[in-house]
Amino acid sequence: MRKRFFVFLLIFSLFMCACGADDGGDQPEVPAGSNVVYVYNYGDYIDPDIIDMFEEETGIKVIYDTFDTNEEMYPIISSGSVRYDVVCPSEYMVEKMLANGLLAEIDLDNVPNFQYITESCRQFAESYDPGNKHSIPYTWGTVGIMYDTDYIEEGSITKWSDLWKEEYRDEVMMMDSLRDIYMVALKQLGYSANTTNEQELREATDLLIAQKDLVYKYATDAIRDFLLNESASIGVIYSGEVLYCQEEDDSLVYVLPEEGSNVWFDSWVIPANCRNKENAEAWINFMCRPEIAFKTFEYIYYATPNQGAIEMIEEEYPEFMDNMALFPDEEALAKCEIYHYLGSEADQMYNRYWKEFKAY
Repeated sequence: MRKRFFVFLLIFSLFMCACGADDGGDQPEVPAGSNVVYVYNYGDYIDPDIIDMFEEETGIKVIYDTFDTNEEMYPIISSGSVRYDVVCPSEYMVEKMLANGLLAEIDLDNVPNFQYITESCRQFAESYDPGNKHSIPYTWGTVGIMYDTDYIEEGSITKWSDLWKEEYRDEVMMMDSLRDIYMVALKQLGYSANTTNEQELREATDLLIAQKDLVYKYATDAIRDFLLNESASIGVIYSGEVLYCQEEDDSLVYVLPEEGSNVWFDSWVIPANCRNKENAEAWINFMCRPEIAFKTFEYIYYATPNQGAIEMIEEEYPEFMDNMALFPDEEALAKCEIYHYLGSEADQMYNRYWKEFKAY
């Protein structure tokens, strides 16, 4: 019995080694053209019913994995250790992936629903993906300040610099995200969020260190929960979190600071080493269908770049059309910047100052 067990164990081990030899990492080998699509997206960033709808309509099986940050996703894609067919990075990461030859060109003949992407969103996307050849916007938004008017007089917070006021000690939540937190400091100082000037980055780091004693906590997605349970009354937050928060507590308001902010895009891309490109394009086309984009909006409440979905929002939720989190005015957007990939040297410089700030 023991001998048969060890023979089985040896055979099993050899089998597992053979499986592990595939450059798809933990994925089984899937020949090109198979009826499957590997999707890699942020966590809780799609209505699960949409996956079922896609599978039922197309007959394509979806293998769906999630990541938390762009920085977690990038080495997975760049190493090729796991091969995905479609991924959803943010704009500066699209630019980085494009610069490093990691993206395939999307055949728009297979994505006719691209026609529904608004002209303004296409123009923003042009700045990180010239010609809109390698990415299709999925959601977009801004970074701003949300605060609780039960504790803070409405209208009293209008600038990033307000987050450094002594009167708000232990009430402020800042993002635990390199580009976002440096954007706040850089914009307050009057600098670009895409600066590569080391002196400006030095000043921003000093400013963030000076604020540390005032900050209640550094977080990212959890910021909304701290605001909702009233552990803090002010938080730097992605605009996509705002509608959910306001439905739970109508005393929460969102502002785009006067100094300007970040306007961001999360977009569908196809890695250069994908195995099922046509299936990936079928997925992207499905996600660009107005009723699917509207269903996505109803699930995650992030602003949609889809004109057809916007018209559905206007009809179904007319009260949302005046919400700055979803539809910021042109004056506010004019002060906002997209994050750009700044190159490996600038990345190293940012990371060096980020580590100094974190260690202080």
